[in-house]
Amino acid sequence: MTVIIASVACFLIGSVLTYTVFRYLLKSKYDAIIKEAENEAEVIKKNKLLEVKEKFLNKKADLEKEVALRNNKIQQAENRLKQREMVLGQKQEEIQRKKMEAGAVKNNLENQLLIIDKKKEELNKLQQQEIEKLEAISGLSAEDAKNRLVESLKEEAKTQAQSYINDIMDDAKLTANKEAKRIVMQSIQRVATETAIENSVTVFHIESDEIKGRIIGREGRNIRALEAATGVEIVVDDTPEAIVLSAFDPVRREIARLALHQLVTDGRIHPARIEEVVAKVRKQVEEEIIETGKRTTIDLGIHGLHPELIRIIGKMKYRSSYGQNLLQHARETANLCAAMASELGLNPKKAKRAGLLHDIGKVPDEEPELPHAVLGMKLAEKYKEKPDICNAIGAHHDEVEMTSLLAPIVQVCDAISGARPGARREIVEAYIKRLNDLEQLAMSYPGVTKTYAIQAGRELRVIVGADKIDDKQTENLSGEIAKKIQDEMTYPGQVKITVIRETRAVSFAK
Repeated sequence: MTVIIASVACFLIGSVLTYTVFRYLLKSKYDAIIKEAENEAEVIKKNKLLEVKEKFLNKKADLEKEVALRNNKIQQAENRLKQREMVLGQKQEEIQRKKMEAGAVKNNLENQLLIIDKKKEELNKLQQQEIEKLEAISGLSAEDAKNRLVESLKEEAKTQAQSYINDIMDDAKLTANKEAKRIVMQSIQRVATETAIENSVTVFHIESDEIKGRIIGREGRNIRALEAATGVEIVVDDTPEAIVLSAFDPVRREIARLALHQLVTDGRIHPARIEEVVAKVRKQVEEEIIETGKRTTIDLGIHGLHPELIRIIGKMKYRSSYGQNLLQHARETANLCAAMASELGLNPKKAKRAGLLHDIGKVPDEEPELPHAVLGMKLAEKYKEKPDICNAIGAHHDEVEMTSLLAPIVQVCDAISGARPGARREIVEAYIKRLNDLEQLAMSYPGVTKTYAIQAGRELRVIVGADKIDDKQTENLSGEIAKKIQDEMTYPGQVKITVIRETRAVSFAK
C-alpha cells in the first residue's frame, strides 16, 4: 500500500513537473513567434506606406499634367476667342463702311432716276409732237396707219406661206412614193416568213396491216364509232401501213389522229373505249389551244387580252386560209405591223395587237353570213378592245370606213403576208413558174452565162461573158431583155434587169 501511494505521489509530482517545464518551453516559443510576427508586421507596414506614398506622388504628377494640359487648352481657346473678336470687329467696321457707301450710291441712283424720269417725259412730249406732225402731213391717224401696215404684212405673209406650202407639197409628192416603198421593203426584210401549206387530209402511219382490221372492228362498228365521235372520215384502203383521215376541219383531224394513236398504243379498241379516248383527247386539244394562244401572245409581247380572245388565237393554229396557216399569217402580220408602225413613228405595240387580231373573225362558227372582218371587229368590241384596234380589224378589207392610222397599216401588212409569192397554195406554182420563165428568157440571149431571179422575182441578175459582149452591147442587152419581159410575160409591179460584165485576170506565184 505504501508502495502504491508512493508511486502515485511520484507520478503526480512528475506530472506537475512535466507540465511546468512544457508550459515554460511553450511560453518561450510563443513569445518568440509573437516578436517575429511583430517585426514582420512592422516591415510590411513600412513597405505599404512606401507604396502608398509612391502611388500618391504618381497620381499627383498625373493630375498636375492634366491640369497643365487643360490650362493650355483654355489658353488656346481664349486666344481664338480674342482673334474672333478682332475679326468680328473688323467685319463690323467694314459693314458699317459699306452701309455708308451704299447709302451714298442709293442717293446717287435716286437722283439719276429723277433725271431719267424728266428726260423720259421730255421724250414722250417730243414723240407726241412728231406723231402729230406726221398725222398732219399724211392725213391719217396713227391707228389707221398701223392697221394699214398690219394688213400689208398679212398679205405678204400669206403669199410667202402659200409659196412655201406649194414647195413642200411638190417635194412631198416627189419623195412620198419612194419613202413608202422604202418603209414597205424594210418592213418585209425585217420579218422572216415561211411557206405554210395546209392540206385537208392527214395520213396516220401504222406498224402493220393487222391493226387495220382491229380499227375497222367486227362489221365495221369500231370505225363507225370513231367517225361518229370525231366527225372525220376514216379511209382504210390498200395503202400499206397508212390510214387516211379526211376532214376540212383541222381540229377534228387532230383529235382523230391523237385518239387513233392512243387506241393503237393501248391496244384496247372498242366503241366504249373509243368514246372515252376521244373525249379525253378533245379536252387535251382544247388545253393545247389555250396554251398555244398564251404562248403566241407572250412571244409577241402582247398583254391584257381577254381569255376568250386568247382561245381564238390558239384555235387559229388549226385553221387555214387558201392553204396558209392562219396563226402563222397572224404572227407575220403582227410583226410587219410593228415594224411599219415604228418606221412611221406610231405605237408599235398597238399595231402588233391589231395585226394579231385582224383575222379572228375566221375562227368562230357563229354568224357565218357576216364578213370575217366585221365579225372580228364585233368580237373585239365585245371583249373590250380599244376603238382604234377594232376599227383596224373591221376595215382591213374595206367593209367599214377607216378612222384610225392603224387601219391602213393592218390592211397593207395583211396583203404583204397573204399575197406574197409562196404564201398561199393557189399562187405558189405560178410564182415558181414565173421565176423559171424569167431566168430562161434571159438565158436565150447569146453571151449570157448565168441568170438569177431574186427579190421574189422583182429583180433579174444577168451575168455575161466579158470576152463575148462589150460594154455597149451590155447596155443594149439590158434594154432588150426588159422589152421582151414586158411583151411576153405577166408580173406584178416592175422587174429590174441588171446585166453584169466583169473581166478577171488570175495568175499564180509559184
